[in-house]
Amino acid sequence: MRTIVILVAFMLSMASGLSQNSEKAKALLDEVYNKVQGYENIVVDFKYTLENTEANINQETRGMVTLQGDKYLFDYLGSQQLYDGKKVYTIVPENEEVTIEDKSEEENTITPSKMLTFYKKGHNYTWDILQNVQGRKIQFVKLIPIDTNSEIASILLGIDAETKHIYRLIETGNNGTKTTITVNSFKTNQPLSKTLFTFDEAKYKNEGYYIIRN
Repeated sequence: MRTIVILVAFMLSMASGLSQNSEKAKALLDEVYNKVQGYENIVVDFKYTLENTEANINQETRGMVTLQGDKYLFDYLGSQQLYDGKKVYTIVPENEEVTIEDKSEEENTITPSKMLTFYKKGHNYTWDILQNVQGRKIQFVKLIPIDTNSEIASILLGIDAETKHIYRLIETGNNGTKTTITVNSFKTNQPLSKTLFTFDEAKYKNEGYYIIRN
């Protein structure tokens, strides 16, 4: 009987610890979210790595995204994507094409405008490891999708303990693919051109680009 009592007490203490860890993780993410919302704009330079050992895939590239509210300008793999608050413009110089389409409203779609806030919904949180990265303390929080049909197994968010900015995102898929985004620079409240998020259709037509409307 005493053994059962000790076991029950241990299980209750474990459940309490897990709950506290979850609350601590959520509190940190809320702090990150509130800080991000306080900026007029954000400019992020990042490294993107894609790995899948079974498929022998190992790709690495860099990108940059400028965010202001819901609007964004995203430079990646030689292409550019612009969202002006109404339409998404994907500009591919290699093909001399511009695709214009409505913004996707799918809940699970992570767009550049949501890349720093996507974790607010649809996940359970747990407190993870603390790492020292070149003198910076990076606290990781593990996110598990609530949707059991999600293609994502887990996401690790590494947060700079001092600045409360996201430093690294590690996404592991159910198929074994690991995607890592590491922030090289995180600038805020930068002087931006008033036309940065404006698409100049006439300019691209004059340059011979083919305009595709979806």
